[in-house]
Order: sequence, then structure tokens, then C-alpha cells
Amino acid sequence: MTLLANLSPAIRQYMVVTGNYWAFTLTDGALRMLVVLYFYGLGYSPLEIAMLFLFYEIFGVITNLVGGWLGARLGLNRTMNIGLFLQIVALSMLLVPASLLTVPWVMGAQALSGIAKDLNKMSAKSSIKLLVPSDAQGQLYKWVALLTGSKNALKGVGFFLGGALLSLFGFKGAILGMAVALTLVWIASLVSLKKDLGKAKNKPKFGDIFSKSSAVNYLSAARLFLFGARDVWFVVALPVFLASTFGWDHWYVGGFLALWIIAYGIVQGFAPRFTGKASGKVPDGRQALGWALALGVIPAAIALALTFNWQIEFAVIAGLLAFGAVFAINSSLHSYLIVSYAGKDGVSLDVGFYYMANAMGRLIGTLLSGWLYQDYGLAVCLWVSTGFIALTALISVGLPRHLSN
Repeated sequence: MTLLANLSPAIRQYMVVTGNYWAFTLTDGALRMLVVLYFYGLGYSPLEIAMLFLFYEIFGVITNLVGGWLGARLGLNRTMNIGLFLQIVALSMLLVPASLLTVPWVMGAQALSGIAKDLNKMSAKSSIKLLVPSDAQGQLYKWVALLTGSKNALKGVGFFLGGALLSLFGFKGAILGMAVALTLVWIASLVSLKKDLGKAKNKPKFGDIFSKSSAVNYLSAARLFLFGARDVWFVVALPVFLASTFGWDHWYVGGFLALWIIAYGIVQGFAPRFTGKASGKVPDGRQALGWALALGVIPAAIALALTFNWQIEFAVIAGLLAFGAVFAINSSLHSYLIVSYAGKDGVSLDVGFYYMANAMGRLIGTLLSGWLYQDYGLAVCLWVSTGFIALTALISVGLPRHLSN
């Protein structure tokens, strides 16, 4: 406690924001794996499982667009705490008797979870901009990379947790435990978060939710296709492929995807070392373009292996690991660029708009993941992923080449 008291107010707030984000991420990753595996075990098709996440992604789009405006008007402390509370409600909705766990009910719970996730993420990412001096771009990149990387590492733990809890305690027991734990975090957050963090000096109008910055708009479009490229094969197609084609059980699927996400998060945390910061530079649009081009080679290579039936298990696993590493650098680089591009006053407006595009990419990817895998198989999902990454690279040509400090 004495050590914590000696830290600067900015670092203490960063630790509170990060702790909230970590706790939320654990439940979010676990819930996604629980829903995929539980309903696949009940006999749901890949497309039907994808539809369970439809409202999660749709409301993520809406939440990021409106949530940035709310954060600027109400303060990021309030939007973060609202997100935690809504996740508790979403988990509680899944504690009803099994006969009431209909598709519309689960979609409704997922809608609340989508709102909660994106309120929490937008609040956390926006807060960092306010806690770092405007002339310290290197420090900003480091803090964004640490937050993003640690979050994704814990999301991987959440994937493993979801598979493990489903095997050990069943669906209801797992959901109840997560709801109780998150309630304790929410209470602590109400007490600890600084009041009015991120509230704009001038109340923004609702029309201000759309970014007027060309850099933010280009980056948002690139982000849409980048995350669509990941989720078109990762969200539904890959877990079902591992379970059905490789014959893996819940522990194997959850454990493998958990390790993938953890490694992905670790690479994100070290992304500044790979993108120029080690030489005293911060990245710009050139790095975003280069890393997107490098990423596009990987899903194409996996798709070719599947098409020609060449060492399928090796190709999928090794390709997935390579994709995770390069995608992690792309994602971390984008996360730094949006925080850097965003305006200081009402920062959540630009960040919210950007993560709206991120959520739109996830929505498109999730729907295509279920449909394309069910009708055409994993190889087609990967070819679509390759096309999306090509669009990401093309859009990245328009990103600024030099950042001002």
C-alpha cells in the first residue's frame, strides 16, 4: 500500500484502468468460449453459433459510435463503470433454466455483453491519452502496447478458463462464478476511479461522433478490414474445425486458443521493439502498410495447404501461430496510431469512432465465419481473410507518413 501511495496520480489511475480492463477481459474471453463450445455441444450449426454473436457485434458498432460521445460528456470513469455493470447483467441473464436459453434470449445477453465490452475498451484506451504528456509519444506507444498486450494475454486466459470451467462446473456454475467476481471488481472501481476523467471542456454535440480527421478515417477503414480478416476464420470456423476435423475436445480447443491469444498478447506488448521504438522512432503510416503486407501472405499460405491437402494439421497450427504474431504487431501499431491521432479534448470521440469501425469488422467477420465455413469450408474463409488484408494495405497507403509530437 505504501508503494502504491508513492506512485504518481497518473500511474495510479493507469493501474486502476488496466485492472478494470483485465477483469472484464477475463470474463469476456471465457464467455465467448463457453457459448461457442456449449452450444456446439447442443448440436447448433456453425452458422447458428455465429448468429448468437450477431447482436454482440451489432451493438458493439453502435456502442463505440455513441459511447465516445457519452465518454466526452459524462466522463470515462462513468462509461467504464457502466460497462462493468452491464457485463454483470449479461452474465446473470444466462443463469436462467436451460429451457429458457433460447436463441433470442442468448442473443439479447450477448447484445448487453457487446455494449459492455466496447464501453469498457473505449474508456480504457481513451484514458491513456489523458495520462501521458502530449510530447511523450514513445511513452504513449509503450503504455498503449502494454495495455493492449496484457488485455489480449488475459483474453487468452479467459478462453482457457471458459473451456476449463465448462468441463469442471458446467455452463451455469461457470457463469455464476464470473458474475460474482466481476461484481466485486465493479464495486472497487466505483470507489477508485477518478471523477470526470476524460470529460470534454465543451459539451460535444451528437453530430461530433463522426470524425473530421482524415487520418482517423483512413485508420478506421483499415482497422475494419484488418479485424474482419481475423474474425472471418478465427471466431467460429477455427474452433469448430479443430473440434470436428482434428477431433479435439473442449479442453484442447479452449487450451490451444488460449495459448494463442496469450502469445498474441505478449507479442503486442513487445510490438514497439519491432516497429522502430528501439531506435528512438515511433511508427507512422509506412509501418502500418508494411506490416499489413507481411500479414497477407500467411492466410494465403494456409489456404493453399488446405486446398492441396498438404500437411493440414501442421499448416493450420503453424500458420495460426505465425498469423497471431504478425497480426499482434499490426493491431498494436494501429492502437498506438489512433491514440496518437485523436484530439486531446474529447479524446473518446475519435477513439470511439475508430473502435466502431473495429466492431464493424468483427461483425462482418463473425457472420462470414459461420456462413462461409458451413457452406464452403475453412480454405474459403482464409481466402476471404487474404482479400480483407489486401484492402487493409491499400487503405494504409493514405495514412500520414510523419507524426507530430
